[in-house]
Amino acid sequence: MAKILILVSNIEFDPTEACVPWKVLTEAGHDVWFASEDGTPAACDRSTLTGEGIPKHLQGLAAKPANREVYADMAASERFQNPLAWQDVKPDEFDGLVLPGGHAPGVKPYVESTHVHNICRNFFDRKAPVSSVCHGVLALSRTQREDGRSILYGYKVSGLNNFQEKLAIKMTKKSMGTHYQTYPETVQDEVSKVLENPKDFIAGPKFPAYGSAENPHKGFYVEDGHLLSARWPGDCYKLAHAFAKKF
Repeated sequence: MAKILILVSNIEFDPTEACVPWKVLTEAGHDVWFASEDGTPAACDRSTLTGEGIPKHLQGLAAKPANREVYADMAASERFQNPLAWQDVKPDEFDGLVLPGGHAPGVKPYVESTHVHNICRNFFDRKAPVSSVCHGVLALSRTQREDGRSILYGYKVSGLNNFQEKLAIKMTKKSMGTHYQTYPETVQDEVSKVLENPKDFIAGPKFPAYGSAENPHKGFYVEDGHLLSARWPGDCYKLAHAFAKKF
């Protein structure tokens, strides 16, 4: 049994990107812990969880009903209700790290936190298994090594790609403003700048398949050594099962 840490922002993280790895890893027998910014129970992006505020023709951006049920189970769990604070995490006590993402502005403290960066650096120094999805890769990209390069330099990675992010922003701007635009620069553009080669960002298929508990083989992820990374909630089951095999 491995001891796994899932980092979440205090608010507006993506529900599917946190609950699916929790479910898969827990069912595989691993000991899963959570850490939020201040050590209080975190709250996901309600729009993404319930579909509230998302136009009817864009409800595909909301969590699938089955994943809402998984999220409810995770949110009620003892570990989720009693998280560590980022600053109190002792990374050496954990075998693996999971970095969910999220579109909304509430994830900014997460990807910008020096505490989060220190945790990420520890796992890369040890080459311990790390899983990231969507905006989670930004936390990694902004973590620097001693030589000033990003810890992602020399790795092949994936994350929310330009096609997906720009489409979501464009389609929701009229009704939701900038809710789906976390930063002016896209994830793919920012991350690509810190890689050894911009082509080391692997965007994946333009029209992705959506994985589920019944069809965990659907989806896409990139594996490079101890790092596994994917793009969006539809990749999470495939990503989580691959990550679970690292232990």
